[in-house]
Amino acid sequence: MTRVFNFSAGPAALPESVLQTAAAEMLDWHGSGMSVMEMSHRGKEFISIAAEAEALLRELLAVPANYKVLFMQGGAIAENAIVPMNLLRGKASADYIDTGEWSKKSIKEAQRYCKVNVAASGKAGQYTSIPPRGGWALDPDAAYVHICSNETIGGVQYQATPDVGHVPLVADMSSDILSRPVDVSKYGLIYAGAQKNMGPSGLTIVIVREDLLGQALPATPTAFDYKTVADNESMYNTPPTYSIYIAGLVFNWIKSRGGLEAMAAHNRTKAAVLYDYLDATTFYSCPVARDCRSLMNVPFRLKDEALDEAFLKGAQARRMVQLKGHRSVGGMRASIYNAMPIEGVRALVAYMKEFEAQHA
Repeated sequence: MTRVFNFSAGPAALPESVLQTAAAEMLDWHGSGMSVMEMSHRGKEFISIAAEAEALLRELLAVPANYKVLFMQGGAIAENAIVPMNLLRGKASADYIDTGEWSKKSIKEAQRYCKVNVAASGKAGQYTSIPPRGGWALDPDAAYVHICSNETIGGVQYQATPDVGHVPLVADMSSDILSRPVDVSKYGLIYAGAQKNMGPSGLTIVIVREDLLGQALPATPTAFDYKTVADNESMYNTPPTYSIYIAGLVFNWIKSRGGLEAMAAHNRTKAAVLYDYLDATTFYSCPVARDCRSLMNVPFRLKDEALDEAFLKGAQARRMVQLKGHRSVGGMRASIYNAMPIEGVRALVAYMKEFEAQHA
């Protein structure tokens, strides 16, 4: 069997070795006589799986001791509501930085629970860059400041953690978590859907500073109260057990490759192969400002959009899939998360050169 190069934005490619391990353990995990999917979440077998996954994640990100790691469900979409439910803590407003489609979704949902101050927006520039920090109109009395560290659709990424003073910084890191080192202590809360860099869909990781727990809105569902989840070690309700298991395998894979410094170097090298070519040709173009370009999601356009379908068909024939851009922006998008090997990016660039030679 020949596997494709999967450029999907999510659910995304998983490391092949992780899939092989999961396949080998499918019917019988470590002599238990059970698949992980069959285990009680309160049994000693699964508790050991969850504990190891959390320990590995803490190690990779150097999570400080005063932060809780929560395994939740609902993805970033659910967290868009769960965050204000938990973090308003008696305050009336929160600051949001608008850098694209996912930021807009976060803003829209938060407006159901509080006054949202859009402290800066990239809308005027069609979301091709991140508003410079010096121009942010932050409110010192805001409950928190929310950013999306990497916009999956638009392909803009923060290159450094913004300083927002004493107000807790909240980040949706769904599409770049574990792709590079992060100083967790600079954030009040980090959340991320697993289906891009950590595992299959169904699992949401929340990393939250302990002093922010315990003041959820009275109407907050019990299962969405971070303190309840933390107090019950993510077992208040049945967690997404198999997704946690796969995430643990991915965490171990990242560790075996040298951790996040090595992963960042791997991702920079891959991205450079694609961006260098895009910058050297006029047949394709990348709309994103160079100082904001994502290492995870690379949007690009053909000079003649009438060739889009032919380009995608040719890519498919060469076993490269999911290159069509998001319906809201069109064009193409190559998502090159951790599990994408550099051979996949090189194959894509080789095909792009071939297609250009045929149609220029």
